[in-house]
Amino acid sequence: MSSIEYTRENLKDRLKEKRRIVIKIGSSSLVHKETGEVDFMRIEKLIRILSDLKNQGKDVVLVSSGAIVVGCKTLGLKKRPEVLSMKQACAALGQLELMMLYQKLFLEYNHRAAQVLLTFDVISNQERRMNATNTLKQLLDLDVIPVVNENDTVATEEIEFGDNDTLSAIVASLIDADLLVLLTDIDGLYTDDPRKNPEARKLSVVERIDDKLLSMGKNTNTGYGTGGMATKLSAARIATDSGADMAICESTDLEIILRLLEGEDEGTLFLAHNDENFDITDFIINKKYLNR
Repeated sequence: MSSIEYTRENLKDRLKEKRRIVIKIGSSSLVHKETGEVDFMRIEKLIRILSDLKNQGKDVVLVSSGAIVVGCKTLGLKKRPEVLSMKQACAALGQLELMMLYQKLFLEYNHRAAQVLLTFDVISNQERRMNATNTLKQLLDLDVIPVVNENDTVATEEIEFGDNDTLSAIVASLIDADLLVLLTDIDGLYTDDPRKNPEARKLSVVERIDDKLLSMGKNTNTGYGTGGMATKLSAARIATDSGADMAICESTDLEIILRLLEGEDEGTLFLAHNDENFDITDFIINKKYLNR
């Protein structure tokens, strides 16, 4: 298809047909910006929406950041620590609290969740990666919702990865997802930083990620997350090359997920193109998709 053939009606049909969806939510979307405390209402709404997607017969995987942030608040820290061992201690505390919250909320909507913690050495080893893939797919077959995070208590890659953007794209590739949604604090990809350039224009649909597009990926960090637009473009390259569409959507109103799946013009949609040369192993070994 050329770009002129991508009408809104075509895209609406395309999005309504999605059956296996990975939803990634970042740290900054789980807390109140003013205080850094956990935003319980937002998390409850997220779980309700994901549960409704399950009720529609869709497979759902949640990739959730936030363990370190929640752990920081548990310990009364004012900001994210810089010492690695302290970050990992915060993650150990925060991951447990976060998973308890997710499990409690999913059960209220008659769904079960399972925790899946991954590290870079797991997905870089072919046998262990296959085991992780089989586990994720088995959970989906059992109608369980996998909640995935990097195992921050033993890993050092999470801080470099970019707030689970890359991890969520890898998960989408492993389970043959047809849609990845990145929920973040920005409403899509712009031609320039809209906070600095009033003439910046948001892109509704992206067919191919080229060098010009990558140059738009200027990092925009928040107070609690670690990812920027560059990591989201890297995730888009992985997802679309492996056959999944990907959307960047603002998380302020989580019903944007439902509107997106109804085909409404929300965020920026990157279209899959099934690159036959895509090799997840090549990515893992050479990190050629990371735009650091």
